[in-house]
Amino acid sequence: MREIYVGLIGLGTVGCGMIRILDDNRDLIEDRLGAKLTLKRIVDIDTTSERPVEFDRSILTPDVSAIMDDPEIEIVVELIGGYEPAKTFILEAIERGKHVVTANKALLAVHGPQIFDAAHKRKVSVQFEASVGGGIPLIKSIREGLAANRIGALYGILNGTSNYVLTRMTEEGATFEDALAEAQKKGYAEADPTFDVDGTDTAHKLAVTARLAYCSSLRYEEIYTEGITGIEPLDIQFASDFGYKVKLLAVSRDRGDSIEARVHPTMIPKDHVLASVSGAFNAVFITGDAVGDVMLYGLGAGMMAAGSAVVADLMDLARDNLSGVPQRVPLLTCRTAAISDRPVFPMDEIRTSYYIRFSAKDRPGVLSKISGILGSRNISISAVIQKGREIAGVVPIVMLTHEAREKDVREALKEIDTLDVVSPPTRLIRIESGDGPEGYWL
Repeated sequence: MREIYVGLIGLGTVGCGMIRILDDNRDLIEDRLGAKLTLKRIVDIDTTSERPVEFDRSILTPDVSAIMDDPEIEIVVELIGGYEPAKTFILEAIERGKHVVTANKALLAVHGPQIFDAAHKRKVSVQFEASVGGGIPLIKSIREGLAANRIGALYGILNGTSNYVLTRMTEEGATFEDALAEAQKKGYAEADPTFDVDGTDTAHKLAVTARLAYCSSLRYEEIYTEGITGIEPLDIQFASDFGYKVKLLAVSRDRGDSIEARVHPTMIPKDHVLASVSGAFNAVFITGDAVGDVMLYGLGAGMMAAGSAVVADLMDLARDNLSGVPQRVPLLTCRTAAISDRPVFPMDEIRTSYYIRFSAKDRPGVLSKISGILGSRNISISAVIQKGREIAGVVPIVMLTHEAREKDVREALKEIDTLDVVSPPTRLIRIESGDGPEGYWL
């Protein structure tokens, strides 16, 4: 039985998961692959700390050349994260003719085009299943399972930390700060959770996924990104009163000559399947022209979930090597020549419904002033709630709008926040219900 040698860079949580799966499921992997996957070298700057898995300590070294200079190592797994030195290591491995597996969504989101271009020229593969959705086979589903479909839309809950925080705020009435502290205590959030709660992590994942879904050269910096730090328990409660739940949602749509790509807190109907995704779980809802609606659901992170995705990538690359067909599946779903440079649809032109919460002084005529400004910009109101006692001299007024243009809503709120009867800032949450002319689901 042929032996395929692997080099691992980065012995952290995911790397340990990969090692455990290779060891625990060795017989199963060999039966399915028809070859042995052998971890020949591990590179990590920390060679002394204890790890939660058993392995041959003699193969652990801080010197990356032990992998790069070894002609027997056919596949390099990069699991150190960040931009550098991960980018340098991956490009060096590619230049040496080695295939690469990575879970580095930030690197792929920002520098993916350079990496994939280098791999295409050297005729090696880059696999990255663990970069989006942890153990959920999202990348493979888009590249292969849904390859015959035009993807019309993709909606994703792609960050477990934010989803956990919003779940605790919804189910227990916790504040954002308390829910985040609980997420950190349970290990769902990093000591510095900024990328999670400000939407950056989700935007990285959307950039990677949307490129595949639409055969696009979409750039990460073009994605409108807004996090959950401004969401308050009051907003969660009002959303529930209107029949919605709040989720940090990645949204992308194919608009023909452009691509819609945005990340922000979103109100979705309670009876939609995505609304039931709770805790640290991830889910992606995809609409294909042939298959219809598909949802993928599972743990978005963790040692074993992400390790599962890494080993699956190793097995795919091993199969390609065994058959002598590198890049059997195009790196970005489409042939390089077919990748389009369509622009991202302007956020100002997005049309959706809106939840708007004003903090207003309890005086006669306040509602008429607010509704007058909204109406002057063609924003019509579908529902209004004014309840609760006065706090610090103001009461909450909540409005839901019919479908309106983002630019018009922003301009109206800017003017409303200058009124002497309103205490800024006004809170805004977009609504995705799929019942408008641009809706895809339901």
